[in-house]
Amino acid sequence: MRITKLVGERIKEVPSDASVKSQILLIRAGYIKQVSNGIYTLLPPAQRISKKIQQIIREEMDALDGQEVLFPVVMPREMWDKSGRYSSIGEEMVRFKDRAGRDMLLGMTHEEAAVSTCQNIVKSYDQLPCMIYQIQTKFRDEARPRAGLIRVKEFTMKDAYSFHTSDEDLENYYNKVFEGYNKIFSRVGMKNFISVKSDTGMMGGKYAHEFMLLTDIGEDSIVICDHCGYKANMEVAISKADEKRFADEKLKEVFTGKAKSIEEVSELLKIEKAKTIKAVCYAIVGDTQNTVVAFVRGDREVNEAKLKRVLGKDIAVKDLEGSGLVKGNIGCVGLEGDNIITVFDSSLKGACGMVTGANKEDYHITGVNLERDVEVKDFYDITKVAEGEKCSVCGKPLSVKRGIEIGNIFQLGTKYTKSMGMTVSMPDGSSMNPIMGCYGIGVGRCIASIAEELADEKGLVWPVSVAPWHIYLCPLRNDDVQVAETAEKLYKSLSEKFEVLYDDRKVSAGVKLTDSELMGIPVRVVVSPRSLTQGEAEITLRASGEKIMVKLEKLEEELENLLK
Repeated sequence: MRITKLVGERIKEVPSDASVKSQILLIRAGYIKQVSNGIYTLLPPAQRISKKIQQIIREEMDALDGQEVLFPVVMPREMWDKSGRYSSIGEEMVRFKDRAGRDMLLGMTHEEAAVSTCQNIVKSYDQLPCMIYQIQTKFRDEARPRAGLIRVKEFTMKDAYSFHTSDEDLENYYNKVFEGYNKIFSRVGMKNFISVKSDTGMMGGKYAHEFMLLTDIGEDSIVICDHCGYKANMEVAISKADEKRFADEKLKEVFTGKAKSIEEVSELLKIEKAKTIKAVCYAIVGDTQNTVVAFVRGDREVNEAKLKRVLGKDIAVKDLEGSGLVKGNIGCVGLEGDNIITVFDSSLKGACGMVTGANKEDYHITGVNLERDVEVKDFYDITKVAEGEKCSVCGKPLSVKRGIEIGNIFQLGTKYTKSMGMTVSMPDGSSMNPIMGCYGIGVGRCIASIAEELADEKGLVWPVSVAPWHIYLCPLRNDDVQVAETAEKLYKSLSEKFEVLYDDRKVSAGVKLTDSELMGIPVRVVVSPRSLTQGEAEITLRASGEKIMVKLEKLEEELENLLK
């Protein structure tokens, strides 16, 4: 490819709305162009990377006996009504009517489509296990797209679905896919990635893992024990209870005035935050009547994913207007109401000498003993793990790191096959709903993640396995006849063996060298009047900066060795 013909331009300016390194560099280097918030065009260099990542994914899925299919982007409501997700998924799913007035939707995931595809085709136990996969465009109307390709509305994703006759068979296949994912992420050039236990979320099922690239700009929190290797997404992470016990006291109502937050109340009463009881209110999605009040120790934060699992329902932050609850003074003593659902965190079990709201303006209650003063049926783990808390496995301190989710795998069970009526016949003549697994990888997010991990202060750095081109051919002084002729010959000969980006522009050496580093092509070959006096070309390795002078007649052989 001649760079004068390449669609896309390199720019010096940092885009004003770009927030992270990968987004800035992919735009500056001419790899992506924003169409709308959360929607991007992949320009030729990024599309070449995307195709190479997809090919690596295909090879590893095919090695697991995966069969590639292509599901429709648009699906009818009836398919999703069967699973119950047409009504349970919120505004992130795009719904519309076709010209005949039928309810349709844009696919944001394809479990329903996978079951519908295999239903009445996969009929017998001897056809299982089987796995089908696709690499497809999806649309999810994200409320807060961010960070370029890391969180978008429209994205390319590989999603795979396996069907099994037993939990043991699913477990066995799940482990094979797990190893396949490790191979994929290693092959595309990622290094600092891990797998963690995760929440099944809207996908359903009982067991899931996420593959995370560890980076400070990640939006997911990951809890890690460096001692025993425990790893989990914050949504499901647990720790050993850090008990805080205070002396028992008599109940006493105290005036706290404008002190509403945990910090303000603690400062006013000269107590530590752990001696307070925090109340956080939620609405149940689709339920306008009830209010959920989650009570946790004042030094801890509610983990909404855990709370959702306790309730078995989706939740949203509650607007307290008209609820009868006094914001900043909500307490667990004497809290009454038919429409109040209380959930108590396990950090409060056995707690005494605590401070809670008095359920009236300007007052709190001190000396609360949960066993004596509050009727609590059960305590639940509904809080986030904090840095330094003890590992539930080995008791050593936990650390909390940030990560980008690059892939996920789920053991779905029979949630979809049962609700949609898919069955297979068994050897004894009975029938069963096949047990499913689900496995996803975001292709665009992989591009951004590789860029985020490997880029340096000069620009992008692509691994050979996914680089848009292998070689950046960079003639300096195109006005020199010998340089121009040599560059043209090299472009033709090298292109027979390698993928070459030829910088044939009539611009300064500084512009060319800067752009080559910005674009991140693995190997740069420079020919200049000076190098040609020695019959040589200069090779520079983008990742290390190492420079090698090579005779022109040995250039092809040297490049072949380097690119291996």
